Amino acid sequence: MDEAVLRTLTPAVIGILVRRGVDFATAEDAVQDALVEAVRAWPTDPPRDPKGWLVAVSWRKFLDAVRADTSRRRREALAEVEPAPGPGELVDDTLALYFLCAHPSLTPASAVALTLRAVGGLTTRQIARAYLVPETTMAQRISRAKRTVSGVRFNQPGDVSTVLRVLYLVFNEGYSGDVDLAAEAIRLTRQLAARIRHEEVAGLLALMLLHHARRTARTAAGGRLVPLAEQDRSRWDTRLIAEGVQVLQNALARDRLGEFQAQAAIAALHADARTAEETDWVQIVEWYDELVRLTDSPVARLNRAVAVGEADGPRAGLAALADLDPALPRYAAVAAYLHERDGDLATAARLYAKAARSAPSLPEIDHLTRQAARLNALLRG
Repeated sequence: MDEAVLRTLTPAVIGILVRRGVDFATAEDAVQDALVEAVRAWPTDPPRDPKGWLVAVSWRKFLDAVRADTSRRRREALAEVEPAPGPGELVDDTLALYFLCAHPSLTPASAVALTLRAVGGLTTRQIARAYLVPETTMAQRISRAKRTVSGVRFNQPGDVSTVLRVLYLVFNEGYSGDVDLAAEAIRLTRQLAARIRHEEVAGLLALMLLHHARRTARTAAGGRLVPLAEQDRSRWDTRLIAEGVQVLQNALARDRLGEFQAQAAIAALHADARTAEETDWVQIVEWYDELVRLTDSPVARLNRAVAVGEADGPRAGLAALADLDPALPRYAAVAAYLHERDGDLATAARLYAKAARSAPSLPEIDHLTRQAARLNALLRG
């Protein structure tokens, strides 16, 4: 039995039940029960129409739940006529599930969990392991999210930007537990791109592909971080880079620039350079200017300061940094790097140590601490 097939069919089957009038939480529970039955039955008796089989069994599970709870009069009335089993319905409901799972009433964490469960087809246990939380905690989070969106009906287009931010949150979690969330985010974004022609969906897919192409080169033995300039570029995945660039070019050709396209363009310029020294920093600054214009994001301005420092010298980068709030995450690390390039090793060492104290992950703490120690050793020597 192909687990990938089940995960692909899950959102479509949930969508069919929701379109028949079943509330989201009940539909999702019924489909999960049907998936359990599929795991038992399919290895010895595979269906000719897997989607039709799942629809029929999920509907039967829903009916069983309704009949077991006589207090739910409204659902009993809905379930009086059971549709005849047959081929899976051709209407694609997956897109509606994307928007449902990214509903603005949900917290980002809940939206991510619900997307992985309903659209991604992952189990609660898999999601909990990926986020390094107890399974009961994740089950409660998903249950609350399902209750929140149960009464939502889609009669207007959903907010694509919210869906994309949820997918980007999934991607940035990377790998933990037994689920590769970066790869899962790419799979889901490919799925979304196949269902909706939208330049920012393509832009996000391109950005993910270009970042993922450098993944194996980002860490050394023991999980030590390797900065972009020091990465072994022969380890970059040229196939993913080529695909990402092509997806980006197709999106940019529509002439409706958005923030994910701008970020992908920056990533493409990094990927295009055979060595760190050949990086086109001037063009990267221009793309950061576009990104700042689109988002006015402090994080974009911070990254722009680094690019300015590379294109026009470290003092120009420090001048760009001066307009930003020093409390901004990674501000101290950027300032340390620019001061080091400017020759002020003492200030750079102090700032690297400061950045290490507020770094969000152990690999970053280790990297920044090593940088501070390296400079302190040079100052003593």
